[in-house]
Amino acid sequence: MVAIENSKLGIVGAGSVGTSTAYAAMIRGSARHVRLYDIDAARAEAEVLDLAHGSQFTGASDIDGGADIKHLTGCDVVVITAGAKQTPGQSRLDLAATNVEILRSLVPKILEAAPHAILILVTNPCDVLTVAARQISGLPGHRVFSSGTVLDTARLRWLLAERAGVAQQSVHAHIVGEHGDTEFPLWSTATIGATPLLDWQRDGASAFTQQELESVAEDVRTAAYRVIEGKGATNYAIGLSAARIVEAVLNDQHAVLPVSTVLDGAFGVEGVALSVPSIVSAGGARPVTSTPFDGVEYARLHASAEALQKAQASLGL
Repeated sequence: MVAIENSKLGIVGAGSVGTSTAYAAMIRGSARHVRLYDIDAARAEAEVLDLAHGSQFTGASDIDGGADIKHLTGCDVVVITAGAKQTPGQSRLDLAATNVEILRSLVPKILEAAPHAILILVTNPCDVLTVAARQISGLPGHRVFSSGTVLDTARLRWLLAERAGVAQQSVHAHIVGEHGDTEFPLWSTATIGATPLLDWQRDGASAFTQQELESVAEDVRTAAYRVIEGKGATNYAIGLSAARIVEAVLNDQHAVLPVSTVLDGAFGVEGVALSVPSIVSAGGARPVTSTPFDGVEYARLHASAEALQKAQASLGL
């Protein structure tokens, strides 16, 4: 494993998610250089200035940016957070169509400035936009992927750890499929330490029942809605998640993370971006095709793929 020296991270979009990603990357020292780009010059420059004022207290990163795409020149990784927000009465499909058009204009400009960059999509609907970005860019699949269910998986592990009375790092479980309503946990292989989830005991009694696990899965699926209802948007956790993915690339960690890549026949799925455990390194993201699914999980993965396929078809993807 060879880390990328003098690494440069580009972030497209100076909204709440983009700036949270920049902030997380600086605090964690995810990259040596962080560059924030947004077409709103005043907003981008103000956010950069605010972050720069605190750079003395962060890791090794420096921060710069603005409304000139040249700020992304030579970036090793570009995280795309830019896109339209869903408005009242607007369907998710309408939102997808708007954001696909934004990508058609944006992606060629990014690649002109940073032709060797790995692209990480955070903008929603991230699975559909991953397919669009791959088609627009013409890049191989391992160089274009999205944050997928990395955050959903973190939410799952937090809830399970709270109920089991253990550290989150001791919980081994994944959310897979669509980043959205058809996502689901891989319960068949979920463990705490080496103990299967349903066998885990707390205070001498079983910590989980199947009904409780279904409730946990529902809490994960609706977590973002609860946050949005209270504060208007999710930003801190997704910013941290994006920074974690960036680190796996720039430090060539070969970390297994449930990012969303366009599957080319893996698990019997073709041409749809779904989250499955994937090896993330300096070479990008590659699905772990040996990931076990039981019969129910395999069917749910295909149901998730079919739902996304319909959305893609309606968008001409």
